[in-house]
Amino acid sequence: MTHKSLFALLIALFPVIATSCSDDDDEDLIGHWVRTSDFDGLARGEASCFSIGNKGYLVGGYTGKTRLNDLWEYDMTTDAWTQKSSFPGTARSNGTAFAIDNKGYFGTGYDGTNNLNDFWEYDPASNAWTQKANFPGSGRYDAVSFGVSGKGYIGAGNDGNYLKDFYSFNPSSNAWTQIVSIGGSKRQGASSFVIDNIAYVCGGINNGEYVDDFWKFDPATGQWTQLRDIANTSDEDYDDDYSIVRKNANTFVIDGAAYLTCGESGGVRSDTWKYYPSTDLWEQVHDFKGSARTVAVSFSNGTRGYIATGKSGTYWFDDIWELHPYDYDPDDD
Repeated sequence: MTHKSLFALLIALFPVIATSCSDDDDEDLIGHWVRTSDFDGLARGEASCFSIGNKGYLVGGYTGKTRLNDLWEYDMTTDAWTQKSSFPGTARSNGTAFAIDNKGYFGTGYDGTNNLNDFWEYDPASNAWTQKANFPGSGRYDAVSFGVSGKGYIGAGNDGNYLKDFYSFNPSSNAWTQIVSIGGSKRQGASSFVIDNIAYVCGGINNGEYVDDFWKFDPATGQWTQLRDIANTSDEDYDDDYSIVRKNANTFVIDGAAYLTCGESGGVRSDTWKYYPSTDLWEQVHDFKGSARTVAVSFSNGTRGYIATGKSGTYWFDDIWELHPYDYDPDDD
């Protein structure tokens, strides 16, 4: 078999809520995961991350005992971690972060007692944090966010109830504006990515059900558009015999295509999928090579993508893996 498209996948593969393809089948898929330099900080999950140029940044998270406020920079060129100026706000997990131009933004989350709505800017040039206008929605955790076309967006999550509201942040005016809510389901633990100035949001959970609708947002029009579901909801016009629904998945973009991996749906997952925006189709690629996990972080410079940290059961991880999307040599395993 070569390049298993979604349309050729057998239903039999998908009792694998917490497992993945057999080794033999997996070797037929494109892509290859490579372990790089372990994260220098404490093993953790539920951290947040953003990317600026050739650097990925990881902030906060939870060790299973302690919520954190440290900030780490990963250099994709040198494969090296450097600790940076700690986040000065309340230590937290389950926040959300994004980058706009050459600065990172971080906010919301949970401190072990309270749902938070404060919001901060990090400038790598000065290695300094600045508090910005509070996120205007309710304090929440497991929100989803993205930066696109010079503005940031935060929405959905959970404040004691599942949410679907969305807000945009203008860094020039330090001001928030509520925008039209994402369509379809409310959701917590959704994932997002940006390709060609269009943002995409999928996955998450709502009232105990894993969300299967998939949306894109165009900042030029301010409108959401529904795409094909990411589950088996076939009709005569479209045979989508697969299901990649999950919460807390990781996404990144390499060369104009998105990759989604890890997360959980009844158990932790390692199956990995490539999304082609030109056709609105997904293709399975080589499974994530590290331990299956959830609440990890992911970052990319547009040509390289990484997964780091996360948890599975009582295990908390400090490893980091890079996906090489075009090559796979079983002899490298």
